[in-house]
Amino acid sequence: MATDCLYINVHPENPQPRLLEQVVEVLNKGGLIAYPTESGYALGCLLDNKEGADRIRQIRQLSDKHDFTLMCNDLSHLSHYAKVGNVQFRYLKAHLPGPYTFLLPASREVPRRIQNPKRKTIGLRITPNKITQDLLAYFDKPLMTASLILPGEELPMTDGWTIKESLGHALDAVLDGGFSGFEPTTIIDFTEEEPVLVRQGQGAFNE
Repeated sequence: MATDCLYINVHPENPQPRLLEQVVEVLNKGGLIAYPTESGYALGCLLDNKEGADRIRQIRQLSDKHDFTLMCNDLSHLSHYAKVGNVQFRYLKAHLPGPYTFLLPASREVPRRIQNPKRKTIGLRITPNKITQDLLAYFDKPLMTASLILPGEELPMTDGWTIKESLGHALDAVLDGGFSGFEPTTIIDFTEEEPVLVRQGQGAFNE
């Protein structure tokens, strides 16, 4: 898509619907956006946007083996895209929305090109960020996403205007919700019956 990058600054607690609708339009037209989460900003596009996934890989300089994450609106969304048993569902319900990324077996609804090629898994998140929750409510599918960590950096970008200045040429919209935290999510592998800690981040891990 890549025209002039739209810069949209919304209220962090009461994001204005008319402004969010501009971002919805960008995504529906196949655009790539930067948006806020509780753990830094992320890059996102709609699930069926193959070019958008390629553009995320290009910005992040990721290999085709990188695990994408699906940013879901709620648990019913999540169980549509992952195979979730009763044990997993109870655990997820207790921890989400929250600063967690869960690795789960992908369902048939997830395109193979964004699954882990060997394990057939997908990362899933439900952010507590109010702006992103309101944005996702416009869709019946998740955002395909990756943290906005530039090549050579360890921490994600946390300021919308800085993202516009440095990456505006590569994005279709920046949704600025003010400063976001930078401590990463806790990653938990839940492909088996027991949760396994992959990376300790913001979220407390209890088996």
